Order: sequence, then structure tokens, then C-alpha cells
Amino acid sequence: MRKFMTMMVVALLSIGVVSAQTRKISGRVTDSKGTPVPGATVKTKNGTAVAADENGFYTIDVQNGDVLTITSIDFGTSTAKVGTGATLDISLTSKENKLEEVVVTAQGVRKRPKELGYSVAKVTTAELTNGRSPQLAAGLSGKVSGLAVFNVNNSVDPSVKISLRGYRSLTGNNDALIVLDGLPLPKESSTMLNLLNPNDIESVSVLKGGVAATLYGSDGVNGALVITTKRGTKGKARVTYTHSSNID
Repeated sequence: MRKFMTMMVVALLSIGVVSAQTRKISGRVTDSKGTPVPGATVKTKNGTAVAADENGFYTIDVQNGDVLTITSIDFGTSTAKVGTGATLDISLTSKENKLEEVVVTAQGVRKRPKELGYSVAKVTTAELTNGRSPQLAAGLSGKVSGLAVFNVNNSVDPSVKISLRGYRSLTGNNDALIVLDGLPLPKESSTMLNLLNPNDIESVSVLKGGVAATLYGSDGVNGALVITTKRGTKGKARVTYTHSSNID
């Protein structure tokens, strides 16, 4: 009987110690600018996880020395060690490649490729200027599957025709629609591509096939080239200079 009582006392003391080690902490999850990150997941090493509310606040059961792992969409994973305090605020850093995963569609709307129900390809400034082409049409040649660029003549200001996925008609117009900064250009304006400096282009979204007609009407039945030009952005000024010379 005495041995049984001793074991009960030891068990109760052990439970009390474990209970004393487990406690609640709360805090707020924000981004680098202090804006709350709603829905962020806060997880402990033992698998306990909670989600932050709409204002970024969370409450979770932890033990001294626990390491919290915090994750959220469009943010990098962050970790924080639990201290002796009752609060622990956490700051998340945005992913640098977040803006690189979008394409420009109709009316300048930016969407992720996986959200689109049709085939689309994106050509960046680096790809356009890779071959030092002075004309945008020539810079697009060979960059996108199914995109064909034809020179109509060899004059000083040559005309070009652009088709996507072959010809649809033997007698009708087969040129792809050109959309410049959200403004659809007339069908006969494919020569406009030769007037644009490839270095002034931010990106070109190529909407393949007749699905573009749902965005731009009958004018987009042959596909569309959505061209977005560069704009001023915040940051440090940068000047790029290239030079080549032939030495005999």
C-alpha cells in the first residue's frame, strides 16, 4: 500500500511538472512593412499548429525552448525560438520572385500562369535584347513556339507579318492582334513592332490561338501579342553602357 501511494505521488508530481512547462504565448505576424499577414500558419516542433486571424494575431500552446515555424503564401518560411516572455511577434519577408510569376492579359490584368485556362508565353526584356536586335519583331523571332515572323519586303523600313500557330484562312487576315499598353492596335499596324525599341519593353505576353478572342473579341481570333512598356519605378538610378569596337 505504501509503495502504491509513493508511485501515485510521483505520478502527480510528474504531471504537475509537465503542466507547468506547457504555456500559452500570443503575438502578431506581420510583413517587413508592419502590415498584418492574415491566415499565416504558426507551428511548433511537436506538430501543434494554429492560423493567425484577419489582423495577424495568434495564440498557441508551447514549451520553453520550442521553435516556431511560420509560413504563409507569397512569403518565405521564418522560424522563431520561444523565450520566457508571454508574447512573440514575428515578421515575414516577401518572396522576391513573386512578381516574376505573372503574365499580363486583357486590360493590363496580371494573373499567374496556372490561373489561366489557355496557352500563354511570356518574353522578358532580357530575352528580347539577348541578340542585340534593333527591332522588336526580330527580337521575338524564335523565342516562342508557334510564333512566326515574316518580312514582307526588304526596304529601309520593312513590313512584317506575325502569325500564331499557322494560317487559319487562305484569303483572309491571319495577323495576330497587337496590344500596346492595353490599347489594341489596328490589324494593319504590325509594322509598329519595328518602331519600338526592344530596350523599352518590359514584357511581351503571347496569347496563343483563338482563345484570345474571348478577351479582345473577333480581332483576337488569330491570337494576340500583349506588349507592356517600361515605366519609372522607385529605387536607385542605374545606367547600362555597352560598346564594341573592331581593332585591326
